Amino acid sequence: MTQFTFDAPTVIRIKRDGGVLSDAAIDWVIDGYTRGLVHDEQMSALLMAIFLRGMTPGEISRWTAAMIDSGERFDFSDLRRDGKPLRLVDKHSTGGVGDKITIPLVPVVMACGAAVPQAAGRGLGHTGGTLDKLEAIAGFTAELSKDRIRQQLQGIGAAVFAAGDLAPADRKIYALRDVTATTESLPLIASSVMSKKLAEGARALVLDTKVGRGAFLTSEAEARELAATMVELGRAQGIDTRALLTDMDQPLGSAVGNAIEIAESLDVLAGGGPADVVELTLALAREMLDAVGIDGVDPAQTLRDGTAMDRFRDLVGAQGGDLLQPLPVGAHAETVTASRSGTMGDIDAMAVGMAVWRLGAGRSTPGGQVQFGAGVRIHRRSGEPVVAGETLFTFYTDTPERFDGAMAELDGGWAVGDAAPAPRPLIIDRIT
Repeated sequence: MTQFTFDAPTVIRIKRDGGVLSDAAIDWVIDGYTRGLVHDEQMSALLMAIFLRGMTPGEISRWTAAMIDSGERFDFSDLRRDGKPLRLVDKHSTGGVGDKITIPLVPVVMACGAAVPQAAGRGLGHTGGTLDKLEAIAGFTAELSKDRIRQQLQGIGAAVFAAGDLAPADRKIYALRDVTATTESLPLIASSVMSKKLAEGARALVLDTKVGRGAFLTSEAEARELAATMVELGRAQGIDTRALLTDMDQPLGSAVGNAIEIAESLDVLAGGGPADVVELTLALAREMLDAVGIDGVDPAQTLRDGTAMDRFRDLVGAQGGDLLQPLPVGAHAETVTASRSGTMGDIDAMAVGMAVWRLGAGRSTPGGQVQFGAGVRIHRRSGEPVVAGETLFTFYTDTPERFDGAMAELDGGWAVGDAAPAPRPLIIDRIT
C-alpha cells in the first residue's frame, strides 16, 4: 500500500488554488498542528485559504472529526440521578455582542431537572466569551478536571469548563483565528463549535445561531447554512441537534463587557433584567428541555421563584467563585450624551462590540489578558425616548488612553431620530 506524505506548503497550496483536501491531508495537518510540527504561520495561511476558498461538506465533516480525535471524548452516560441517567444537554451560541445568555440559561435548565456539561470559550474577535465573563467573579475557575466535571454533573447538575483536553487542535486554531481575521468563515465556525460540543458528553445540543451586524455571519442565508451544517454534523454523530436563528443586529441587553454582563445576568436571575435577554434565555431553555424529554416544567417559574438563582450560586460556589465580592468596574469612565431629544434609533452591534474590544475587554494577541471591568453600558435602547443632554452610553476601562479609539468605533453606530425604527423579531426561525 502506498504511503502518502504531506508537507504544509503543499496542503496550503491545494486549498489556496481552490482544491479539495483529502481526508488524509486533513488528518495530517490537524495532527501536525496539534503536535507543533505545523507552525502558526503555516496554519494561519491555511486558515486564510479556507476563509477565501471555503470547504465542501465532506471536508468540514473530516476537519471536525480530526479535531475531535486530537483529544479526549467525554462519556457521562453512566451518571445517574434517582436511579435514572442524567438528562445531559448543552447549548452553544455562535457569538454575539452582549450575549451573556449562557450565564442565566445554565441555572434555569439545572433548576428544571436537566444536567449541563458546558465546554465554554473565551472571547473571539469583537464577541465576548463566557469564560472571560465568569472569571470576572472573584475566585471562579473554569479549569476543571474530568473527575471534577463528573462530580459537579452528578452533584449539582452542571459544570462550565474550559475545553482542556477536548479538541486541543481547535483550542490552538481558535486562538489563531482570533488574531488573523479568519473568524467569519462558515466551515471554521461550524467545525470549531461542533468539535468541542460533540466531545463533551452531552446527548442533545441546542445551537443559537446569530445573524446580523454583530454576528460573525451578517447574511441570513449564510447563517441558515451554518445552522443546517452544524445540525447535520451533530445528527451524524447521534446527538439530537437543533438550532434557533436569532437576531444580532443590535446588542443583547444593556451591558456589554465581562463583569458588567455578569451583573446584568444576576438581574435576570433575580426576576428582572432586559426583556430580550429573558426572552432568549427562556426560548433556549424550552428547546433544551424538550430535546431531553422534560415537559410540564415552566422555565420562567425558576426566575420568578428564585430556584435558578439558587442553582447559579451552587454552580459558582462549586467552581470557587465568591458572589459576595464586588464585581470589578473599570477605574475610568466616560459618557456619550444626547445632543437632541427624540427616539433612539438602531444601535449597531458591531460598533458596540468593537468599542468594547478597544476598551480592553477582548484580546489582540493569542492568550492575552482581558480587562474584567472594561465595557459599555447602554442607557437608552432602540425605540426608547431620549432627552437632550442625557447619558446614552457609559464607557469603562482601566486604561483611559483607550477611550478615543473606543469612541471612534461607536461613532456612527447609533442615532437619535424622530421616530422609532421598525421592530425586528429576536427569534427569526427554528432549524431542525
